[in-house]
Amino acid sequence: MGGTAVACPSPGDGDRLTITYQEGRTADVQRFVLECHPAGGDHPKAEEACAAVDRETRNRAASPFAPVEQDAMCTYIYGGPQTARITGTWQGRTIDASFERTNGCEIARWDRLTPALPEVK
Repeated sequence: MGGTAVACPSPGDGDRLTITYQEGRTADVQRFVLECHPAGGDHPKAEEACAAVDRETRNRAASPFAPVEQDAMCTYIYGGPQTARITGTWQGRTIDASFERTNGCEIARWDRLTPALPEVK
């Protein structure tokens, strides 16, 4: 029996994310580049941010970049006007994810990727 070998991307094969963050609609946009394996780019907490993304992409059934399911039961709690977008490549996959803090599910999703996304106090 023959088979075709499929190369799985290893950490470091293009693990590069651009994180765009805005404190609120009228605030200046901040942009950081996060490179991992090894940690680099201009993200202010690159090592910790890489560790957070690694943890969430390895230990969860659902991708941390996937949006909250439309039928998810979320608490009606407002976490603030902050928004973020993560684009780039992680583990060989193209990433384009938007984040906000408009309910409990969105806040939890954001917090799982902190400090890749800025900590909100």
